[in-house]
Amino acid sequence: MLNGFNKDFAFETNILEAGAYFNAPTTNPEALPIHMSTAHNVEDLDDLQKRYDEKGFCYNRNRNPNRGALIDMMTYIEAGEASLGCSSGMAAISTAIIANTKAGDHVLSDKTLYGETIEIFTKILNRYGVEATFVDFTNMDEVKANMKPNTVMFYTETVANPLITVPDLKAISDLAHANNAILVVDNTFMTGALAKPLTLGADLVVNSLTKFANGHSDAVCGSITGSAELVAKCHEMQVLLGTQADPFSSWLVCRGLRTLDLRVKKQAENAAALAVALEKSPYVLKVYHPSLESHPQHELAKAQFGNYFGGMLSMELPEDREKMNKFMRAMHLCHYAMTLGGYRTSMAYPPMSSHSDMTKEERMAIGISDGLLRISCGIENTEDLVNDFLQALEVAYK
Repeated sequence: MLNGFNKDFAFETNILEAGAYFNAPTTNPEALPIHMSTAHNVEDLDDLQKRYDEKGFCYNRNRNPNRGALIDMMTYIEAGEASLGCSSGMAAISTAIIANTKAGDHVLSDKTLYGETIEIFTKILNRYGVEATFVDFTNMDEVKANMKPNTVMFYTETVANPLITVPDLKAISDLAHANNAILVVDNTFMTGALAKPLTLGADLVVNSLTKFANGHSDAVCGSITGSAELVAKCHEMQVLLGTQADPFSSWLVCRGLRTLDLRVKKQAENAAALAVALEKSPYVLKVYHPSLESHPQHELAKAQFGNYFGGMLSMELPEDREKMNKFMRAMHLCHYAMTLGGYRTSMAYPPMSSHSDMTKEERMAIGISDGLLRISCGIENTEDLVNDFLQALEVAYK
């Protein structure tokens, strides 16, 4: 019997039982409640078996109602068959990679990635006999030349961090599948609202939901989406590694996702407008955004993304730290942040953040100079945002 309250029990006993269960129906609330419980009770062993059979809620590390809601949302948003909710973007990335590789395997990866993703390959997987090769995924000849008989995975980002390059996902997926390999794509910068890599042939999509998906800079979370078979492999690994998303973060991200379409389209519009203005500035050496006709993958981006090219861009400034600092201090609307994708515009400096573990020579080899700033556009008024950047450039560089 689940309701163990009895007035004949001692106070110290009944204080544990009083209010332990709801005494009225709680179905269909207008807002999703938060289920923080680490476990759900059952009546007896038959009830336990029934719970197992229906894959119901037993223990939080295996399943949780809030994580289940997040899973349903991400499966829809990314157009997959199944999803996992993970404790961070890196938890999603590492779980997806480890679950689908073994000793003796080879991974072919884009060379321009989030720095810590690269470190998963170079600092962890290589210790267990998994080899990784990093090449330019915008150069299909280079990709083909580096395939091996034991290549089991291709790994890339929809839009590369931080140089905003765009790989041809359909061509890469075709190549991967012809080699009996899978394609894993990080869709953090675009989200499923602006791009759906699974529809272009990707087998698994990972997201740092911390960023644009949540959009409020107040939750750390990640996801994996793909076929039911591959996600089941990842779930088995997740249960053993403990990389699951907690209930409160899952709830926060579900809340954030409700406004995803409104936010990311406005962010993409702001990024496109800012890219045009910065490209015209005499103080900016180069601007990286797929909406620009000068971008080397502009036509490909139009085909893959349609009218919205994402809220991320980067710009190259002269390598003068004093002037860069002056520029940052002159900004009113854009703030330095160790994250991206929030509703406020932010900037980051890859040499001291996402790619800080690389030597300057390693960074320069993939195009990351000491003058590169990465910008995550928010949902501010477009004119206000553009004018603030231009006035700060004038203050610092005139």
